[in-house]
Amino acid sequence: QVQLVESGGGLVQAGGSLRLSCAASGRTFSNYAMGWFRQVPGKEREFVAAISWSGGRTYYADSVKGRFTISRDNAKNTVYLQMNSLKPEDTAVYYCGTQRRGYSGNYPLPSTYDYWGQGTQVTVSS
Repeated sequence: QVQLVESGGGLVQAGGSLRLSCAASGRTFSNYAMGWFRQVPGKEREFVAAISWSGGRTYYADSVKGRFTISRDNAKNTVYLQMNSLKPEDTAVYYCGTQRRGYSGNYPLPSTYDYWGQGTQVTVSS
């Protein structure tokens, strides 16, 4: 059974930093691209960042480019999201997901991901 567990969320002031982690189990982690999404109440899940199975390619939403960095450690079955220069509009529940094989490149589409974590709340105060 595939499990994804996010951690690292919290309350931070604008301009601050947080590092999210997503620990995976139940499948060969290194075979799958991974993504981070976020969601606020009443809105659809929004793409944040993604990383290829090897870590050689990364992809970011324009709203976070230059501030967020996605990385992965396949030996630890973990993907990370380093978030710097946080803004109040970054406030959301952040989810990690594993992308279905064969959809490589369609990173921003939530429908191409088959497993999700429970989410971790990030709140940025102004």
